[in-house]
Amino acid sequence: MTQDYIISWKVAGIALGLLLTLATALVKPLGVSTQFVVTDAAVAHKVAPEFAESTPYLAKYGEKEDWGVGYGWMLVLGMLVGGGITAAIFRDKQPEQDKGSMPRMWRDQFGPSQLKRNAAAFTGGVLLLFGARLAGGCTSGHMISGISQLALGSFVFGIVTFAVAIMTAKMLYRAR
Repeated sequence: MTQDYIISWKVAGIALGLLLTLATALVKPLGVSTQFVVTDAAVAHKVAPEFAESTPYLAKYGEKEDWGVGYGWMLVLGMLVGGGITAAIFRDKQPEQDKGSMPRMWRDQFGPSQLKRNAAAFTGGVLLLFGARLAGGCTSGHMISGISQLALGSFVFGIVTFAVAIMTAKMLYRAR
């Protein structure tokens, strides 16, 4: 991979900081996992309002959400579309991959099954989302917005997330 395609971490950090400042000023701090709860609560308030109001977790979302169901899902959709566009643009520039199939490290450890790779990615995403909601926010909410606002809980979330990620990678990719 050539240096032509690498953005300096300093430039990326400044750009992310400016984007975060703009998002916070225009709407509110950035966060994605809350959107799933907002949508669940909005549906619960329409389908079973008594249940939604009697459940403390759902009662604080739904009809009173700040982003609205549409706006929050635009952020989620934007992440998917942006990730897809970026993957397509840089497909040939990925290190250690065979024409964009899957990382060699994964294939060597777990085999060539795309279904297995997709199932592992989906399961990891579900576990991360579940943990994020237990922590009161996701990696973007805590680690980008929360840490930039010097929230103690966000620092704890960031430290624990990285520690668990490192331990999981070491466990999954240990030599067999």
